[in-house]
Amino acid sequence: MANIIALIVSTTLVILSARQGCMADIVFSIANTAGSTPGGVRFNNDIGAQYSLQTAVDATNFIFRTFQQNSPSDRKDVARVSLFIDDIDGVAYASNNEIHVSARYIGGYSGDVKREITGVLYHELTHIWQWNGNGQTPGGLIEGIADFIRLRAGYAPSHWVAPGQGDRWDQGYDVTARFLDYCNGLRNGFVAELNKKMRNGYNVNFFVELLGKSVDQLWSDYKARYNK
Repeated sequence: MANIIALIVSTTLVILSARQGCMADIVFSIANTAGSTPGGVRFNNDIGAQYSLQTAVDATNFIFRTFQQNSPSDRKDVARVSLFIDDIDGVAYASNNEIHVSARYIGGYSGDVKREITGVLYHELTHIWQWNGNGQTPGGLIEGIADFIRLRAGYAPSHWVAPGQGDRWDQGYDVTARFLDYCNGLRNGFVAELNKKMRNGYNVNFFVELLGKSVDQLWSDYKARYNK
């Protein structure tokens, strides 16, 4: 588990340092670069920097547990994760150990924005920590694993597809997350083992190795399970 060992607050930047097991300290920082915009103001009022950083620590611990990464050697060597609330379009993206969340999305969201951004952070933090097969893993599977983490953490939004829906297994996001949840039910820890296999590369036969069936057969079984 991550233990909070330092918290530094200024008008624009909050930094949280957390020790992850035997790994060197991971520093989580956040900066609201859109503080004067409606979304930036709503972030400060309804979500907050300290809550977001604690969520980042909790999400990281949850990801490590779900991926069964009990040793630092199992994980990516990331010393710092930076969060930004920016005046940008879209929802959020992760790149180079940075997560950028759209203040415009926050400002325009009509529901429980705190819960929504919590789920967004779980998704984007998965991108920080997951293996991607050295760039060989299909994008739909990468996004599906990130939404699988969000689903298992209990932050799936109501607009997601129902189990069994979708056109193909690697459609991505909620469709693939629901399928992976089904596969994980066939073999507890399947997603963790799949992620481990993708540390150095990717092969669609990973599904056969772990579950004894091709991914296409698994998708057919999944659709039949829910009469979709």
